[in-house]
Amino acid sequence: MIAWYGVAVIVVALAAAVLCSAEALRRRSPNDFTMGATLVVALLLVAQIVVSIVAPFAGNEPVGDPLEFWMYLVVALLLPLGAGFWALIDRTRWANLVLAVVHLSVAVMTYRMLVIWD
Repeated sequence: MIAWYGVAVIVVALAAAVLCSAEALRRRSPNDFTMGATLVVALLLVAQIVVSIVAPFAGNEPVGDPLEFWMYLVVALLLPLGAGFWALIDRTRWANLVLAVVHLSVAVMTYRMLVIWD
């Protein structure tokens, strides 16, 4: 795992959490901005999967348990995908709050992945 990329994922996930929280506080339903932020976080996690597959071949192997790392990564990817799908169905302001919690969870899980890898 590349440290700067992990930090970038954390920063983007936290920014998305702030955006979704602000929209929930404004009592708005999910819109293009909140769903776009969720898509960006999901795409960053897909790129993280590719990086995590290639990194051991480049000599950057995980120090911690690889199974734990991969479980964190797969679940972290499934969270924004599932929450985004739910936000498309449930068009209330509470869906934005769920998206905010999911983004916070992704940030924490990415930090944990950084700890496991290094």
